[in-house]
Amino acid sequence: MNRFTKILAASGFVAAFGGTAAFADALDPARAAGQVGERIDGMVGAVGSVSPDVAQTIASINAQRLATYRSIAQKTGTPIDAVQKQAGDHLIAATPAGQFVMDGAWHKK
Repeated sequence: MNRFTKILAASGFVAAFGGTAAFADALDPARAAGQVGERIDGMVGAVGSVSPDVAQTIASINAQRLATYRSIAQKTGTPIDAVQKQAGDHLIAATPAGQFVMDGAWHKK
């Protein structure tokens, strides 16, 4: 585990996403349908057109994640884009096969 990963773990990065479980469950059907995926910047994205409810859930998750990334960046003195990149790498790695991820362009993992 490198120093930056240790900082993220110590600052509650992993625990911070436990609070998004209800939102993640709400996005499961959209994920299964290929409408939603994880982005390299640590945010959730719409792969194509989504319903207003799904769009609102995406916005809520992203607002929560961005607040967490800002907090981690402030606590660690790390640029927020580096925090987001580390989070994106982690979230994409944890994405199950067959779901969409964006690490340049949308594709199925």
